[in-house]
Amino acid sequence: MQHGVDLESYYDLRLLSEVSVSPDGERVAFTAQESDPAADEHRTGLYVAPVDGSRDPHRLTRASSASSPTWGPDGDTLAFLAAREEDLDRKRGRVDDGGDESAADGNGGGDRNGGGNGAGDDGDAEPKPQVWAFDLALGGDARQLTAFEHGVDGVDLAPDGERLVVAARDPTEEEAEYVDQREDGGPIEVTRLQHKRDGAGWLDDVTTYLFVGDLDAEAADAAAFRRLDDAAGAGSAEPLAGLQPAWGPTDRVAFTTCVDENPDDSGAYDVCTIAPDGAERRVVTDGSLRCASPTWSPDGERLAFDGSNYDNWYEPNEAYVARDEAGADFESVSAELDRTLARAGAPRWLDQDTIVAPIADEAWTRLAVCPLDGEPRRAFARQGRDRTVAAFDLAGDAVALGLTAADQPPDVYAVPGAELRENDAGGPTKRLSALNDEWLDEHGAALPDCEVVACETGEVRGSDAPASQSGASVSDDGEEIEAVVYYPADFDPDGDDTAPAVCAIHGGPMSYDAPGFRFDVTYWTSKGYVVAKPNYRGSTSYGRAFSEALKGSRGELESEDVIAAMEHLVGEGVADPDRLFCTGFSYGGITTAHVVTRTDMFAAAAPEHGIYDFYSNFGTDDNHNWHQWEFGMPWENEALYRDISSITRVDEIDTPLLITAGEQDWRCPPTQAEQLYVSVRKRGVDAKLVIYPDEHHNIGTPQRATHRIEELTEWFETHDPGVDGEANEVRD
Repeated sequence: MQHGVDLESYYDLRLLSEVSVSPDGERVAFTAQESDPAADEHRTGLYVAPVDGSRDPHRLTRASSASSPTWGPDGDTLAFLAAREEDLDRKRGRVDDGGDESAADGNGGGDRNGGGNGAGDDGDAEPKPQVWAFDLALGGDARQLTAFEHGVDGVDLAPDGERLVVAARDPTEEEAEYVDQREDGGPIEVTRLQHKRDGAGWLDDVTTYLFVGDLDAEAADAAAFRRLDDAAGAGSAEPLAGLQPAWGPTDRVAFTTCVDENPDDSGAYDVCTIAPDGAERRVVTDGSLRCASPTWSPDGERLAFDGSNYDNWYEPNEAYVARDEAGADFESVSAELDRTLARAGAPRWLDQDTIVAPIADEAWTRLAVCPLDGEPRRAFARQGRDRTVAAFDLAGDAVALGLTAADQPPDVYAVPGAELRENDAGGPTKRLSALNDEWLDEHGAALPDCEVVACETGEVRGSDAPASQSGASVSDDGEEIEAVVYYPADFDPDGDDTAPAVCAIHGGPMSYDAPGFRFDVTYWTSKGYVVAKPNYRGSTSYGRAFSEALKGSRGELESEDVIAAMEHLVGEGVADPDRLFCTGFSYGGITTAHVVTRTDMFAAAAPEHGIYDFYSNFGTDDNHNWHQWEFGMPWENEALYRDISSITRVDEIDTPLLITAGEQDWRCPPTQAEQLYVSVRKRGVDAKLVIYPDEHHNIGTPQRATHRIEELTEWFETHDPGVDGEANEVRD
């Protein structure tokens, strides 16, 4: 086995997060995540680079994380969100014995949000996210532009360059008392139907509003901002989606919220607009969609946005356009592609009559050009089939892309707008960043090769019967699926040697896998594993029919597709049939558990952060609206809830299981992992339970990210018949 990539090298990576092009198309700001080993934290640095590639990127932030880079109209003001220590300029003046601060502090007070940045008088409290801004023409450190007690979530700058709009929580006095009580460890009291959200925790009744204020740093206190009472957050999606404010050229602000009478029991999320003085709110959409990422046309008369059917999550998200009118007619400009919008970026206006959006297109993320009057088409053909789009933005005549490949962590590239207008007729693509060149110099030789392979699958014969030792049978009317397969650097898939293989199943299920850099995959291939990531039925990048095949079911189709992908690799002489392993996170964990109830082909498996008993899970997670839509109520459809739960077939599991969960995971609660663990242990199956304390539905810190990979690898090696007993410790 190879030893080209060790776990400690994770700490040396910088991974691209967001890109944002200045209005004149001259510069691109981007953020990149890196690790702080001493603090065991991920932090996100903010960079800026000229689009013409005339100089290397300049790093703007170092000491704290930055997100949501937002340009002012002059191209010199760059705002962002950060939870930094309070601006020193706001701390001027002495504090007397009575605790009253000097007037020099500029803290107006008198507002329900209060002043300060959330730290207040308690020096140990963590600062809240606020808006900061760099003046790139004058230079110097960023200025603090807001000081809301509960922080800011969402920002945009006005076209005049003098004002900003932010989203911030604004509790009443009674609500503020409850919030203070909760922060002091008091009891949780909830009256909302959407009582929790993963990552947001237990929800309260505090409303988030839009506020408008000046960019003057001396007026940063919340009291200096105007609250727009008719621009308020509501609905089950709001705690994570936010209000997403966007300030348009005609001096109106677009935002998203739920206007349903019972918002917590609705999946609707509408696009609204409002004047910056709080007048004339318009509800543009009609409650039939879950809308996101509104963006204004150059003339400010229309809005483009991401829209999806909240009653059928398997339908593609599409790019819609509507006029800024109450109850406007709106239409999809991407529907003919039969592809869902990707999460790499929001729809953007190429010109007055054309939208560009990233789409999930089979095993790739690519760009689509969508004319308002014409047929949508795929663009940027020179992306090729070995690279996928990880981030996207455009402004002026410049397109910024984050591009990644199996052997290339994502970097920022610039593409001329003509490339999209004329379909591959523009100038050369410019690489603007080199975030990991030193890392690649050391480890590049060990990075994997990658290809997308096709295999045939069919329906499982007999829904109650588990697959045989060799896997599920494939019927004559099988359907083709694809898998993204990563090979060790020195492995020849057409040669005579076979390799141990890990099947890594994506979550969602409304998601997909595309060729790209992933540290866990790179680590495993450097240790000699082939890694397969099947795009099973239900994956969203192959059109509605392929995705919707999974609707109303769990377990059978995904399991069959996973088994078929691994049998294909075995049949091709790539994978050693005695050394197969399976893992998946979230819905991938759900599928992993279903797979091992249907086949014993895997030497070991690791369902991570999944749900295994949908009946007992109902109401304990934050997705009850989804489960109600797809399966009905559990007391009305008990048999269905039991049938889609792998726990009901736990007597068929003989595969050793490593089962993981986050202690505060409200998407797939940890009790689900406990149920599966105890159940298989009662049957005498070798199993291990790993719970990450204080963790949500993710693996948050660098130490836990590397621990996860270490645990999985050790589990596979411990149960690998090709590894002798003395080599069963994890080898870096």
